[in-house]
Amino acid sequence: MSFVSRHIESAIRIQKEKYPVIAVTGPRQSGKTTLLKNLFEDYRYISLENPDNRAFANEDPLGFLSIYQDRVILDEAQQAPVLFSYIQTLVDQSGKMGQFVLSGSQNFHLLSNITQSLAGRVALFRLLPFDFDEMKSASLLAENFADACINGFYPAIYDRSINPSVFYSNYLQTYIERDVAELTNIRDSRQFRTFLGLCAARVGQLLNLNSLANECGISQPTAKAWLATLEKSYIVFQLQPFYQNFNKRIIKTPKLYFYDTGLLCHVLGIRNTEVLTENALKGNIFENLITAEFYKKSEHQYLHRHYWFWRDSNGHEIDLLTQNGNVFDIFEIKSTHTIMTEHFKGMNYFSEMAGSKVGTKTLIYAGGVDQQRTQYKVSAWRNI
Repeated sequence: MSFVSRHIESAIRIQKEKYPVIAVTGPRQSGKTTLLKNLFEDYRYISLENPDNRAFANEDPLGFLSIYQDRVILDEAQQAPVLFSYIQTLVDQSGKMGQFVLSGSQNFHLLSNITQSLAGRVALFRLLPFDFDEMKSASLLAENFADACINGFYPAIYDRSINPSVFYSNYLQTYIERDVAELTNIRDSRQFRTFLGLCAARVGQLLNLNSLANECGISQPTAKAWLATLEKSYIVFQLQPFYQNFNKRIIKTPKLYFYDTGLLCHVLGIRNTEVLTENALKGNIFENLITAEFYKKSEHQYLHRHYWFWRDSNGHEIDLLTQNGNVFDIFEIKSTHTIMTEHFKGMNYFSEMAGSKVGTKTLIYAGGVDQQRTQYKVSAWRNI
């Protein structure tokens, strides 16, 4: 695989001149180390996963930072939280921009330390697995959505030609043994895997923690803590409902999605396109593919966009919406290759209710041809 340029690079270059600290977080294996080594070629690279480096940093932070105090990448920085307050002092004294680059794969630990010590001094980025445009730039994106979903978007799969099933099997084992053990006291890893499987089976659906807990045989507080662990380590995310400004009985429960469909399909036991196309969750998985893509684009292009879904108690629904100024851009997501009139009903209903507050209306489908209609844009999934 040729080197894949990450879209987030341009935003990091800009903010490097404006902030003394750059922090990049994201899931394990999303390409953070490769990105930072290429982007900051003249910086020293120190991994705090290394036991010697970690011990040095934690036991003698002043001595450590006397050596590594400028133009340095500190990878897995959450392993040495004691450094953060000292880094604050150093950057305040020096006034240099781009002095430190921090990275880490545990969202919670890294962010909590940044919030406590480096607020206002750090530009924070999230590097997720490849987005569609990054894949297309290297001719890696499959022509049909089923293959794309099953292969997933983690760089190592393409860089090292790893079978997706092998990659995700190892990824899950490593994830449960390392990150979960550090973030949450989980005594039975098999039960946690069951919980993960139950989350996968509910992808694209309204989140019901009580149902998850009961089916897994755990308490509701435990289910909540385990779900938070999956979110903190970038396995799943919640899409919140939009329920402001409309005098209707609106659903206020979030939906659950995975950041990567390859991992989702692996957990569901889906290994080939035939199984996916016949699976009852095909529509949910396609919806996950598209929703996650919008999230990845927002992070990689540093857009800071917010996304929601909308549903009322009568079942009228908009799969995805975002605010663009004073109006809503709305999206309907369908895993069909054939466009039918009924696919526009949800957007029509929302438009009648919201009136002038609706901007663009887009149907995203599994086909390969874009269309521009009078009231709608029809977008092939690869072209969003």
